[in-house]
Amino acid sequence: MKRYFTSESVSEGHPDKICDQISDAILDACLKEDPNSRVACETLATKNYVIVTGEISTTAKVDYEGQVRRILKKVGYKNAETGIDWEHCEVDIRLKEQSPDIAQGVDGAEMGAGDQGIMFGYAVKEAESLMPYSIQIAHDLVHMASKLRKAGQFKYAQPDMKSQVTMDITNPKNPIIDTILMSVQHDENYDKAEFESFIKNNIMNPIAKRHGLNTDFKVLINPTGRFVIGGPLGDVGLTGRKIIVDTYGGHARHGGGAFSGKDPTKVDRSAAYMARYAAKNIVAAGLADRLEIQLSYAIGLPRPISIFVEAFGTNTVSMEKIHKAIKENFDFSVKNIIDVLELRKPVYFRSAKYGHFGKQEFSWEKLDVVRKLKGYK
Repeated sequence: MKRYFTSESVSEGHPDKICDQISDAILDACLKEDPNSRVACETLATKNYVIVTGEISTTAKVDYEGQVRRILKKVGYKNAETGIDWEHCEVDIRLKEQSPDIAQGVDGAEMGAGDQGIMFGYAVKEAESLMPYSIQIAHDLVHMASKLRKAGQFKYAQPDMKSQVTMDITNPKNPIIDTILMSVQHDENYDKAEFESFIKNNIMNPIAKRHGLNTDFKVLINPTGRFVIGGPLGDVGLTGRKIIVDTYGGHARHGGGAFSGKDPTKVDRSAAYMARYAAKNIVAAGLADRLEIQLSYAIGLPRPISIFVEAFGTNTVSMEKIHKAIKENFDFSVKNIIDVLELRKPVYFRSAKYGHFGKQEFSWEKLDVVRKLKGYK
């Protein structure tokens, strides 16, 4: 029986991703001036209108409206008729300070979690990044398409894009690309054949070859036949609505908490990063080919209530050894997560597009515990 798995990604011009980027740009602006900023920033974008709301406690002086317009301009939206006009759209700032009830639990001698919840981290020996092929390729497709558009090399293309990759995983040791789907916003007047040929030959094929995979996959491009209206004009955008795109493309479980716009005291974000860091190092050390870690927290308490580890039968040592390795090498207390991963730095805007995992630039992707972990083999 054939087995397939599909993941999707979206470009920085997708309405939800616009909102993620605005929320994280505001977070970075706060952290740049005040590393102890408390931020829970939510953005909504619709027809030529953006509202920023949530709770922020900071000493930083931030031009919130300026951040909104800067991101819209950076993404490339300048026309209210096809997306949103960065210069003339209405921007509504509705922010208030964080509840003192939450601060009371977080600000103690031992930093407590900013909320309750469950978080998952995952790694697998597929792509070089130790991410599943389907989500890594999906990210790479829209990332390359966006770069080519910004460089003026992708004729007719507009900012809003989506990708979807179906992998044939019947033989897990020989994954094959079965289908690639791309929906790319385009100009009203465009050459359809030229547009589709460019996508296949200059985006899809190069990305498949980059991963050493086949190029004889099935191709779907703009299946409705037309994609002129996009961005916030086509769909309302919201912060935190692409949680599967942001993580593992459906390959791992998800606790439900979004990332963007949240400072690192919110374990929805920081603990998910730490769980990925631990899982990736375990897999890179050869203790398992596939690993998922679940953490759970209670608001105001500094350490997880529980830690669950699943290797899906791919472990090369006993699960007892893996549990021991995690316990002896990774401290999941909130303060330690923030310190070890240096999460007070303004690095979050870069995570708000093309996935939070699989990029070597981030501290939670470093493989600095591998040598120690190999001692458990």
